[in-house]
This record gives sequence, structure tokens and C-alpha cells, in this order.
Amino acid sequence: MKSAAYFQGTGRRKTAIARVRLVPGDGNVIVNGKPFEEYFGNDSATSVALLPFVVTNKVRRFNAMIKVIGGGHHGQIGAIAHGIARALLQAEPDDRAALRKAGLLTRDPRAKERKKPGLKRARKAPQFTKR
Repeated sequence: MKSAAYFQGTGRRKTAIARVRLVPGDGNVIVNGKPFEEYFGNDSATSVALLPFVVTNKVRRFNAMIKVIGGGHHGQIGAIAHGIARALLQAEPDDRAALRKAGLLTRDPRAKERKKPGLKRARKAPQFTKR
């Protein structure tokens, strides 16, 4: 592990952006000034956000201070996972293979498609009447 004061990474998912700062510590995760469990509540998808720690066997070795903006809860959870993975890569470059295999370093490009003129939604056209 590199000896630095902190490691940081930026994660993105849909329209959510997470700025992650990892500091060596006992495993506290703070999101927008609140504890992780308080910010996300009892959401079943929250385990995905902390998956990079599990994959790299660093569960109680870093405190994470996270600022996340935009998107909904699931987009923010994905952005946090991406940001933590990128910050862990700075701390320990040897973990790249494990993080890559778990799919945590790839930014998920799926986002909502924009609405086009003349259509009701991105691709739904108005009903066609023959006569």
C-alpha cells in the first residue's frame, strides 16, 4: 500500500457523480455528511456500494468520505462503487485484476436517452391512423 494521506476517486453512473476520499481507518463510511446506513436507509442494493472493499479484502482498513450528487439511489450506489474502486486502485495497484474481474472499474454507460422532436418519448411515436 502506498503511504499517502488519502486516496481519491471519482465514480459515475447514469447522472450520479460520487467523489470518494479514502483515509486509512476503521471502516466508517460517510455519505454527504451522514453515516452510510442513515443516508441510504434499509435499501437492499447498498451492499453493491461497498463491494470493492469485499473484493480486495480491505473491509475495515479505510474510512470513506463520499460526496454524491445527482441521480437516484441506485445510480448513486453505482457511482459510489465505481469511485471506491478507483480510489482503491490508487492505494493498491496490484488489486486491478480483482476489481476488473468484478466489473467495478468499468463505467456503466447506460443512461436515459433524450426525447426527440415529434415523438412522445425517446422512441415512442404518436399513434398512426390510416384513415
